[in-house]
Amino acid sequence: MSDIGDWFRSIPAITRYWFAATVAVPLVGKLGLISPAYFFLWPEAFLYRFQIWRPVTATFYFPVGPGTGFLYLVNLYFLYQYSTRLETGAFDGRPADYLFMLLFNWICIVITGLAMDMQLLMIPLIMSVLYVWAQLNRDMIVSFWFGTRFKACYLPWVILGFNYIIGGSVINELIGNLVGHLYFFLMFRYPMDLGGRNFLSTPQFLYRWLPSRRGGVSGFGVPPASMRRAADQNGGGGRHNWGQGFRLGDQ
Repeated sequence: MSDIGDWFRSIPAITRYWFAATVAVPLVGKLGLISPAYFFLWPEAFLYRFQIWRPVTATFYFPVGPGTGFLYLVNLYFLYQYSTRLETGAFDGRPADYLFMLLFNWICIVITGLAMDMQLLMIPLIMSVLYVWAQLNRDMIVSFWFGTRFKACYLPWVILGFNYIIGGSVINELIGNLVGHLYFFLMFRYPMDLGGRNFLSTPQFLYRWLPSRRGGVSGFGVPPASMRRAADQNGGGGRHNWGQGFRLGDQ
């Protein structure tokens, strides 16, 4: 048990709380401590009965059963792997910026869920984070099942097809990818590659709550230190090197 505790404590803070909630809420529903009916995002209950907790519980809940257990575990693995890599990579030392990214993606997904009657939001949020990681490491070669290898930028679409095969729906993954693309475009692509203005900015209260742990400039539209070094080595021109990649499944 001490090994499990050490592993759990080694997970970066934001990912650790997200991971724990994504395990705890389905477990509460599975054990019948709270009826799962209270966890779904039902527009009528949220908008007209003022059950304001539903967007939060729908983000963490997943109906685990014989037909959905494998899909749940696979996406829980993706959450752990790619949220950890973002939080300790491009957002290393900048927890406020990482939390703001999650909040931005979550708000977009909640609005989409209410408009499209999407009752569960766990997979879209995980896919949005995975999409951002894939774009930051777009030219890295990753390995998937059965030895298949391809560039990281294709990984979200491969996983979209994979989740569909094992029992998911294309809509959940597609919404996650689109929201991740919106964030990536507004944060990196538009201000850095196209010379546009910064539309996103982390609120100052998040910096006061989660101060940066090292020096440097924080905020959206500004590349992390590793990206700035890569750009400087390339003479500041051409496409940006969005960071170092990892093979799928590496710890």
